[in-house]
Amino acid sequence: MTDYQKQSDIAAVPALLALAVPEGQHFLAFNVATERADGAIPRKYRELIALGVALTTQCAYCIDIHTRHAHAHGVTKEELAETAFVAAAVRAGGTLAHSLMALRLFNEAAEDGAHAPP
Repeated sequence: MTDYQKQSDIAAVPALLALAVPEGQHFLAFNVATERADGAIPRKYRELIALGVALTTQCAYCIDIHTRHAHAHGVTKEELAETAFVAAAVRAGGTLAHSLMALRLFNEAAEDGAHAPP
C-alpha cells in the first residue's frame, strides 16, 4: 500500500456503512453471499478469483484481504503466482481489445476528415 492508502483505513468501514445504512446492508449481504463455503465453487477458488480481480483492479485493500483469505483457505504460492499471471494476461487482453476499438475510431475519424481541436 502507498503512504496515501493505509491498512488501518479498513477500520472506518463501519462508519461508512452507517452513513448509508440500506446500501451498506445490501452490500454486506452480497459480499457474504460471495464468500459462502457451500456454493458450487469452493471457497479456495472464490478467493483466487477475488484475488485475480483485485490484482486487475489494483485495489490495495482487496489485495490485502483476499491474499490473507486465500492463504487461510489453502492457496499455495504457486497458485497465487499463476493467478497473478492469468490476471495480467486478461488485463493485457482488455488493453488489446480496447486498442482495436481505438484503431477503428481513428480510421473513422480519418474517413470523416476529422481534425484535431484548435
